[in-house]
Amino acid sequence: MTTLHEPVVTATPAELSVWPASTTEPRPGALTVGGVPLAEVADRFGTPVYVLDENEVRERCRTYRHAFPDAEVLYAAKAFLCRAMVHWTGEEGLGLDVCSAGELELAVTTGFPPERIVLHGNAKSPHDLETALRLGVGRIVIDSPSEIARLAAAVGPDGHQKVMVRVVPGISAGGHEKIRTGTDDQKFGLSIADGYAQHAIARILDQPQLELTGLHCHLGSQITSVKPYLAAVRRLVGLMARLHEQHGLILPELDLGGGHGIAYRPGEQALDLTALARRVRTELSDACAAAGLPVPRLVIEPGRAIVGPAGIAVYRVLAVKRTGEHTFVAVDGGMSDNPRPALYGVRYAPRVIGRASAAPTAPVTVVGRHCEAGDVLAADVELPSDLRPGDLLAVPVAGAYHLSMASGYNLVGRPPVTAVRDGHARLLVRRESLEDIRRRDVGL
Repeated sequence: MTTLHEPVVTATPAELSVWPASTTEPRPGALTVGGVPLAEVADRFGTPVYVLDENEVRERCRTYRHAFPDAEVLYAAKAFLCRAMVHWTGEEGLGLDVCSAGELELAVTTGFPPERIVLHGNAKSPHDLETALRLGVGRIVIDSPSEIARLAAAVGPDGHQKVMVRVVPGISAGGHEKIRTGTDDQKFGLSIADGYAQHAIARILDQPQLELTGLHCHLGSQITSVKPYLAAVRRLVGLMARLHEQHGLILPELDLGGGHGIAYRPGEQALDLTALARRVRTELSDACAAAGLPVPRLVIEPGRAIVGPAGIAVYRVLAVKRTGEHTFVAVDGGMSDNPRPALYGVRYAPRVIGRASAAPTAPVTVVGRHCEAGDVLAADVELPSDLRPGDLLAVPVAGAYHLSMASGYNLVGRPPVTAVRDGHARLLVRRESLEDIRRRDVGL
C-alpha cells in the first residue's frame, strides 16, 4: 500500500514515445492501448499475448503513402503476417512483398490482389515459383542466375511473367552485421562490382517470356541514416545507364527495399521518413537527368517500420531470483516468441502494468522460461524493486519479427495475437495448443 510519502510513478511522455500513439495511463500503472487496458487483455486472452493497435498500423501505412505519393509502397510481410494485416494494408493502398509460397497463399486466399504482390527470396523453391505463377503474382525478383532458366521453363514459351533483378550495390548499412544485406559478402542478390548482375540481366533479356521491369536492392535492416539510400540510388542509376548503353534498355522501376530503422527504447534514433522521401526523390531525379534517363517509378518495402511500433508483448512474471549482485525476473515467454535479443542483442524497455508501484527502481534482467542461458528478453533494465510473481510486464515495439520468427522450442506453444481498436479487443491468431502440436506428430 502506498502512502502520501511514497509518490506513485507514472509514465512520462518521453517514456511512452516508443508506444502506440493511442497509449494512455488513466491511472498509475493502468496502461491502455487503443482504449483497452493491457491488463484486461492479459486476463482475457492469457499470457504471453501480443497486442496490435490496428489504428497505429493503418496510420503508419498512410504516413508512407503521404511521404511517397508517387511511389509504390509494399508492406514487407516477413515482419509479421496474418489475415488481418493483409486486410489492413490492402485497405490502406499498400501492395505486399512476400518471400515464400506460404506468405503468398495466405495473402491471396485472404482476397489480396496477386498483381499487387512481389515475390522475392534468395533460394526460391520450385513450389514457391509454381505457386507464384499459378496465382498470378505481379513480379518475381530474381536473386540468382539459376532462377532465370528455372523460371523461364516454368512460365513456358507462351507465358509471360514480370521480373526484377536483385542487385548488390556494395553498401554496408544496418543495425547489426547479421542484418546487413547490401554488401558483396552475403547471400542475397547479384553483385554490380563483379559483373554478375549485368550478366544475369543479359540472360533475362534473352528470355522473351520474362519481362524485366526494374532493379531491386535491399541494404539491410534498422538503417537510421538517409545516406546509404542515396548511395544506392547513385549506383543503381549508374547500372541502369550502362544497361541503356549496352542493350538500349530503359527500366521503368527501381526498388530500394526497406530496412527503415525504428526506436525500440526512448531516446533511440529512428529513420527520418520525410527526409528520406525528399532526398531520395531529389537524388533519383538528378542522377537520371545526368545519365539522360527517364525517372523510374520508385518502389519501397517497409515492414518493421509499419508493424513494429504497433505491437506490444505482455508477459506474466513467474519468478524473481536474486543471485549475487544480479536480479533475474523470469516471465512465461522468452526466446520461443522473441528470438531477437539472442540473435542480435536487441534491447527493449519493458514496463510493469496492471498495478501502481511507489517502490524505487532497480536494475534487473528479464529472462525467459527456456533452457538456454541466452534466453534473455531485456538485460539491465530499471523496474520497480517490489516486482513479484504474478505481475505483468509489457514490452513495446513488439510487432515485427517476434511471432514471425517464433519457434516451437520446449513445446510451449506460440502466443496469440489480439487487435485493439476503439475500446475493443479481438482475437486475430489463436494460441498454439498442445493439441496442435500433437496433431503434427504422426509417427510412433
